[in-house]
Amino acid sequence: AALATAGPVAASTGEAGEEAFGILIDLTRCTGCNSCTLACKEAKATADKVTIDPLPFVPPTALDSDTRSYIDERLVSDRHGNEYTCFIKRQCMHCVHPACASACTVGALRKTAEGPVVYDSEKCIGCRYCQYACPFGLPTYDWENPLGLIGKCEMCVERLTEGEQPACAASCPNGALRFGKRADLIAQAHAQIISNPGRYVNHVYGEDEAGGTSMLYLAPVPFSSLGF
Repeated sequence: AALATAGPVAASTGEAGEEAFGILIDLTRCTGCNSCTLACKEAKATADKVTIDPLPFVPPTALDSDTRSYIDERLVSDRHGNEYTCFIKRQCMHCVHPACASACTVGALRKTAEGPVVYDSEKCIGCRYCQYACPFGLPTYDWENPLGLIGKCEMCVERLTEGEQPACAASCPNGALRFGKRADLIAQAHAQIISNPGRYVNHVYGEDEAGGTSMLYLAPVPFSSLGF
């Protein structure tokens, strides 16, 4: 479900401003259906202008050179001590002040004012400084490619330029992914916590972590128990 419709995104550089986009991920709504990861794969294939593998879709279990997002699974306990599986969408966090872009010596990674951290493979020299710099350990390295390119989610920047939502947010059937302006999403997240304190821990992950991220999370249990 979308909080706002994306307007066309212009090419720009610099830190994300007040109008920057983001995605609010509500882990209490995620059922692990993998609609988002399938949509991500299809969007990547479209952007790369390649044919999607006709074999049945096998949900990924980690990020790699061909996978930009996946659903992690963690066994947790609710407030009554009952165990259950919590599903967590993982991808690039699109930091407000991205360490990967700061570490890149050739400008292959840059932060757009609209939110996405984008990657230019033609500039990349495969030094992997971005991997070392990322506080979340998210960029992947294509060891099978002689050019040694990096892989990461770009928040479907191609779709944003057309005024569309990122593929993952557009595909979620449960309202677990909400796309909109980052500032609005943070306000909405706090409102949800206040209105339903029994459902969420009092923490919007990504509001302040690593200087702030464009991917924001709400959760039913402390984030430390979810591998954050």
